[in-house]
Amino acid sequence: MSATTAVPTELAIHRGGARRMGFFTDTTTCIGCKACEVACKQWNDLPADGSQFKPRSSYDHTGDLSASTWRHVRFVELLEPSPLLRNEALTALPAIPAAGNGELPDLVAMAEDVGSKWAFMSDVCKHCTNAGCLDACPTGALIRTEYETVVLQADVCNGCGYCVPACPFGVVDRDPIDGRAAKCTLCYDRLEDGLEPACAKACPTDSIQFGPYEELVTQAERRVSELHGRGIEGAYLYGAGDDPEHELAGGLGAFFLLTEAPERFGLPAEADSPIQENLVAATAAAVGAGLLAATAAAVLFATARRGTR
Repeated sequence: MSATTAVPTELAIHRGGARRMGFFTDTTTCIGCKACEVACKQWNDLPADGSQFKPRSSYDHTGDLSASTWRHVRFVELLEPSPLLRNEALTALPAIPAAGNGELPDLVAMAEDVGSKWAFMSDVCKHCTNAGCLDACPTGALIRTEYETVVLQADVCNGCGYCVPACPFGVVDRDPIDGRAAKCTLCYDRLEDGLEPACAKACPTDSIQFGPYEELVTQAERRVSELHGRGIEGAYLYGAGDDPEHELAGGLGAFFLLTEAPERFGLPAEADSPIQENLVAATAAAVGAGLLAATAAAVLFATARRGTR
């Protein structure tokens, strides 16, 4: 069994011929249009997040994933100075002459060469192989489908909120009105009818790609090699194709191609289900406690036998 395949006994729904399905999001082709957000909200009948322009606000009105936003396009402004600007600053700034004693550097040209750019990433539930939310749910509201996606059943959720801190990616959120949790279902209702998820269907640049998981990983690895060949050495996959000891939450059903550190996009560098992460330590502690109790019982038994002689 592959390390990126869920345990068969974890599947709540079985269907012959069903394969693991997932998302591959290529951030190098995302243009920040938010068509995926709109399509997700329209199909799932989710409320809007408002669109007010005010001081210190952003084009990113949604701000983050929430109970009413299951797709979120992050706007990341990269404001690192270019190597040319950095060198000019090191040489020019200490030598700036006093007013009237010479010409000042062209500060406008230096500002225009700041090297700023935007990076966009359409974030979503990762549908982890080791899903922390699924491990923590006490009611069975969160289930693993035949496509190995993780779906939250609102009619079974009791609003306990255990799934919220159990998700290492901060995806699951509780509705502020009724208290029940909500998140992306990878459009399970559309998958049942053979349809592509709404967000991937609406993406105009194919930044969001949907399909069988293994095929997506192969396609993503080819894309990384292509970018490396074009000189973009920083391209890498986040959540797929890792060694077993470095896998994020056992492997992500929705993974990404990034060119910046994951923290730039609000993603953790390491992640796992809290239960899976503590399983070895908890098991060792339980075994140790059991051996200690057995030893104590044996000593008491031996002492009692001596006392009866």
